[in-house]
Amino acid sequence: MTSHMHAGMVVEIEGDGMPVMLIHGLGGTSNTWQPMLPALAGMRVVRPDLPGAGRSATPDGVIDVAFLANALIRLASDLGIERMHLVGHSFGTLVAQHVAAARPALVKTLTLFGPILEPADAARERLRARAKAVRANGMAEVAEQVSIAGLASSVMQDNPTAVAFVRESHMRQDAEGFAKSCEALAGASRVAASALKCVVLAIAGDEDAVSPPGNAYQLADEIKDARAQILSGCGHWAPVERPHECRRLLSEFIRG
Repeated sequence: MTSHMHAGMVVEIEGDGMPVMLIHGLGGTSNTWQPMLPALAGMRVVRPDLPGAGRSATPDGVIDVAFLANALIRLASDLGIERMHLVGHSFGTLVAQHVAAARPALVKTLTLFGPILEPADAARERLRARAKAVRANGMAEVAEQVSIAGLASSVMQDNPTAVAFVRESHMRQDAEGFAKSCEALAGASRVAASALKCVVLAIAGDEDAVSPPGNAYQLADEIKDARAQILSGCGHWAPVERPHECRRLLSEFIRG
């Protein structure tokens, strides 16, 4: 594995074969996908930290979904990728949908963990309030809230490592970059189902309070070549909470 700088992002690249690009969500980094790597053996795995997240610098201007999608399209071009599997988590699923809609020929399959369509009005206000809070007080309070609210109740009891990972992932974010990313999600709109031409797998946890199973079912209903998979006893961080099931589902889908 090597780290590179492309399109304003720190990107981890490893392996050879069919490219797979993995897009983390709000508060995540390329490390969100570490549990999925065994499922991607024999492929070229590309894991960016989105602008303003993880090790990538926070840009001076506004971050929005179009900016992020264009950064990923430029990344694919920089790496000579003409066709790839695209995988997203949470906010990354919305960005991935915009990439797939903008460049249909680029995306062979689309796998969405905790899929987001677009925030409801109340969620948009919460995201803007969260941006204001982290600018004033830093990441600690948000990290504590998300590590509790974003995970299934059984995970809170039985998998303290997952809780620690989600908390640490948020604690390590640049507050301004996180705030801008919150505002990007707050201002985001969904992709028309008719614009997605690839096959789609939407995976949701049955205890996901951020992106409830209804989102996955809605995508499966509206997109021609899409299906939903619901994981029991799982919250919003499926790749971390249920890595074995997620590895199996991801490998079967993209290899099939």
